[in-house]
Amino acid sequence: MSLHAPGARLPTTRRVPVLLRSCHPEPAFAVTVFVTALAVAAGRGAAGSAAVAAAVLAGQLSVGWCNDAVDARRDTASGRRDKPAATGELPPRTVAVAAWTALGLCVPLSLLSGAAAGTAHLGMVAMGWAYNLLLKHTVLSPLPYAVAFGSLPAFVTLGLPSPSWPAWWAMAAGALLGVGAHLVNALPDIEDDLATGVRGLPQRLGRGPCRWLAPFTMLTALGVLVTGPPGAVDAVSGALALIAATVAVAGTAAPSDIRSRWPFRAAIAVAGIAVAELLLRGSDMAMR
Repeated sequence: MSLHAPGARLPTTRRVPVLLRSCHPEPAFAVTVFVTALAVAAGRGAAGSAAVAAAVLAGQLSVGWCNDAVDARRDTASGRRDKPAATGELPPRTVAVAAWTALGLCVPLSLLSGAAAGTAHLGMVAMGWAYNLLLKHTVLSPLPYAVAFGSLPAFVTLGLPSPSWPAWWAMAAGALLGVGAHLVNALPDIEDDLATGVRGLPQRLGRGPCRWLAPFTMLTALGVLVTGPPGAVDAVSGALALIAATVAVAGTAAPSDIRSRWPFRAAIAVAGIAVAELLLRGSDMAMR
């Protein structure tokens, strides 16, 4: 049973907080903070970094709201109480309008960083929408994550005063982190997804393989970040990699409640450590 009558109109003061709950706030704000930090480290300056933050936040909001609008019926059938469009707190149409509005804002905000960088970011956002609308149901479900996260450094470096593509190791690590995030994000919902017809790669693999493949993928990303940049591996990088390994294995491979969101939070923590590794090598992130 819905908590509210379907389609009931909430006052604006109550609708905004509910909409924010519907946007997948943890990954949306984490990705925004991480990419903004990369922009600062790479030398985008205050104005450039603010433009990056605004564009990434708009893009993440659009993808999150699109996901909830598209999945509203499936989430209702699965009894999801954390999705306002599924519980009746918000009509799916309201969430869809929010998604399209955020996408519309994302276009000019992305282009503030220049045509090349803006196009790169809009391509990443398009991959998020492609996942929601089509690829989530196929064996290619990790592809949008790999492409989008692997290309995020390009949004930063293509907007520099001397634009350039990011180093291979920054893009490879981003792609691996994206695939790991996809695997852990799917973990709590595998059974419900299968029951409602979603057969992406995690659902086809099953819970057991995903619990081990996810930390392996994320740790491979850390390995690329530690060994890929030029120069010797220092003690700080090694220590961060060890911490990331502990978090990844403890958060994902260790037994837990099948519906726990902690594996995904562990993935966010590992991504944060990966960003710290990138910050240590900020001046090396752009190709020379």
